[in-house]
Amino acid sequence: QVTLAEFGGGWVHVGGSLRLSCVASGRTDGIWSVGWFRQAPGKERDFVAAVKWSGGLTSYEPSVKGRFTTSADNAKNTVYLEMNSLKPEDTAVYYCAALRDSRLSGREGDYDYWGQGTQVTVSS
Repeated sequence: QVTLAEFGGGWVHVGGSLRLSCVASGRTDGIWSVGWFRQAPGKERDFVAAVKWSGGLTSYEPSVKGRFTTSADNAKNTVYLEMNSLKPEDTAVYYCAALRDSRLSGREGDYDYWGQGTQVTVSS
C-alpha cells in the first residue's frame, strides 16, 4: 500500500509561481511513475504531468509545457510540480497519483494510488 500527500497549494497572482510537493509513504518501492492531475470546479479531472519515480522521463499536457516542471527526489520520497507563469485557468484542485506499471500515463484510470489534493487558486 502507498499513501500520497500533496503540499504547497495556495493563492497566487497571475504570473506567479508555486511549487507542489507529493510525499509518498508505505511501499514506495512499488512505484514506477507519479502523475499530476487537476480538477477545476464543474469539470473533469485532467492530466497535467508525469514523471518516472527514479527520474529521467517526464510527460506534460501541452497547455502547461514550458511553464510547469515535474521532478522526483527518491531520497525524500517526494515528487515536485514547479508551476510558473500561472494563469487563472490553472485554478484547480491538484492531485498526485502513483502508478506501479512501468510507464508514464495520462489516463486517470491507470493509476493505483491517489492523494487527497491541494487547492491552487490563481487570481487576477
